[in-house]
Amino acid sequence: MKLQTIVDIKPSCWKIGYEDHILLLGSCFSDEIGAQMQQRNLHVTCNPFGTLYNPLSIAQALNSQLSIVNYQFHEGLWHSMAHHGSFSRPTREETEQAVNASIDILQTALRTASTVIITFGTSWVYEMDSFIVGNCHKLPAECFTRRRLSVEEIVAAWQPIIDSYHDKHWIFTVSPIRHVKDGLHENQLSKATLLMAVEQLSSQEERSDRVSYFPSYEILLDELRDYRFFADDLVHPSSLAVQYIWERFVETFCTPQTRNQMAIEYKHWKQTQHRPLHP
Repeated sequence: MKLQTIVDIKPSCWKIGYEDHILLLGSCFSDEIGAQMQQRNLHVTCNPFGTLYNPLSIAQALNSQLSIVNYQFHEGLWHSMAHHGSFSRPTREETEQAVNASIDILQTALRTASTVIITFGTSWVYEMDSFIVGNCHKLPAECFTRRRLSVEEIVAAWQPIIDSYHDKHWIFTVSPIRHVKDGLHENQLSKATLLMAVEQLSSQEERSDRVSYFPSYEILLDELRDYRFFADDLVHPSSLAVQYIWERFVETFCTPQTRNQMAIEYKHWKQTQHRPLHP
């Protein structure tokens, strides 16, 4: 008896191993997968700018298009509109120092990475003075213009980036985390836009050997398809779901030898987390 609609994923023609350096950027789903990699002692840099959700903010980070980013003072803190709130500081100088450090980390990671994993979260964006912000930092809504990106905008932003780095493999995925505050219908339109854009980027013949799509969105919503695989907020995946998607990822992009090494490294990591009852 068949009780699941299994998402068919073809094994990748290229593999991720311990010799690789990996850069992950995007939504909080990137943080989940990045944490799995760090626990297994892979060479990983995850979200140097903090969590970014829309494709153009991620592209701007990779392009280091930050000279036009303004800093906003709000509720006692200076904020970079291209960064996560964890970079906000009481003074502008402190915020700029944190931002500059993150740029250095990202540029170093991009230069050394053999694999870049990008997770798009939403195609809804907020513009301030013609700049698409990475985070609104709870500024008043009238400071922004809200709109949904088109497939063409996303593809136009990402094709030059991929073409600029012929030495890297790119894995795109769409976050299965639903943005329910946008509305369920609007969230579906947003995800559909992302899926269509990634399809165009990964299906082009001249890039097909370097660009892949991993269906984390489909695994959670079509294969697992049950609220027991979601956290209490009914939006984020549960730890069990993250573990399942991680195992499907490893099956797709890692050799059996690498998977064996991962198991050993994960066992070592678990031992470091052990707290003795009587130290």
